[in-house]
Amino acid sequence: MSIRAPYGATKKRKVVGRGTGTGRGCTSGRGNKGQKSRSGYKRKIGFEGGQMPLARRLPKRGFNNSMFERGYQVINLNDLNRYKSGQKVNYELLREDRLVNGKSQRVKLLAKGELKKKLILEVHHASDKACEAVRAAGGEVRILKG
Repeated sequence: MSIRAPYGATKKRKVVGRGTGTGRGCTSGRGNKGQKSRSGYKRKIGFEGGQMPLARRLPKRGFNNSMFERGYQVINLNDLNRYKSGQKVNYELLREDRLVNGKSQRVKLLAKGELKKKLILEVHHASDKACEAVRAAGGEVRILKG
């Protein structure tokens, strides 16, 4: 016994060019003359029959400076409570603990949450509120260059 596809799942292939009595003889459903009736015809994506394509009719807008963008990986104060008091926290340690990934080696500290430990943080950028919170907990923030 063989398993068959459900009704309507498969279509029969059109047989063309086998006489006028079949309804698909003569020009084989391609119409008369012209580029589209010839073999090997392929239309380019976005081609609109010689009319100016939509992508070229619309004006260019905006500016993108992403080539010079400095990407930062963000960590929050509440993420740092896992470390021991007095510990030095840098990119390598954050990477080991999977708080940051390898997309960018720059780390930015933000003030979300509350820091309960005295830590020495080495980051590339930190918000003013985050720096105040670390100092209030007795820690230190070192801003790295690069």
